Amino acid sequence: MKDVVTLVTGGSRGIGRGIALALLAEGATVHVTGRTRFEADANVPERTGSLEGLEHEAATLPGRLFVHRCDHGRDADTERVAEEIRAGAKLDILVNNAWPGYENMVEDGHFTWPQPFWEQPDWRWDAMIGTALRGAFMMSRAVAPLMISARRGLIVNISFWAAQLYEGNAIYGVAKAAADKMAADFAHELSPHNVAAAALYPGLVRTEAVLRNADYFDMSNSESPQFIGHVIAGLWRDPKLMSKTGRVLVAAELAREYGIADVGGYRPIPLTAADFVRD
Repeated sequence: MKDVVTLVTGGSRGIGRGIALALLAEGATVHVTGRTRFEADANVPERTGSLEGLEHEAATLPGRLFVHRCDHGRDADTERVAEEIRAGAKLDILVNNAWPGYENMVEDGHFTWPQPFWEQPDWRWDAMIGTALRGAFMMSRAVAPLMISARRGLIVNISFWAAQLYEGNAIYGVAKAAADKMAADFAHELSPHNVAAAALYPGLVRTEAVLRNADYFDMSNSESPQFIGHVIAGLWRDPKLMSKTGRVLVAAELAREYGIADVGGYRPIPLTAADFVRD
């Protein structure tokens, strides 16, 4: 991957950080966006997770890291980063991962995530649709011409089964369904240019937030944050990549196809829709 240039949005913590570290470990040049520049400014419960922290963690990896302070809720921020990428005249992989939708799940002592749609706070729609979804569209639109001119590229929207099944929050379902549809329609328009687009589903990922609440999860089949990054690298190397464009892809399923194992050699079991059906 030493000649591959990638952009991962929302990489100061969570899945995005793991994807960036995995791609750096494989030798890629990785651009990462994030709202939190310095560790002292982290405001999540762990009081950690920043572009500065990512830089420290990436220091010994073979790839080259470039960080960009960016709030994808502001189109001007997204465009500024895209302009910096375009200045390099090359982008192979875009991973649309930025996702503020899990913030503030508890408000005034109440866990608002599972409330019916008519009781959902307005900010949650703005975060999932106005920031995450719009940010993915705006960044994709800004960098697609680079891929088209090179006649090769890959856009990955990080999504989840909530796109297809009820997962406890109507706005969440709408956002993920739109991410899948966006990837499918991007693929339709990009295919003549030999550029692929897909929605990629992780399993249960051991992010900082999940580990903080590990007592509430069955962690036996969980995935490291880096796992999905190695899967994206495998997808890029797939000589039949264009046969997968426009599709919903399950990371653990691709890992089996490509012979990719997670940390410690564990091979996560791919989840299916049946795993989310509740009685």
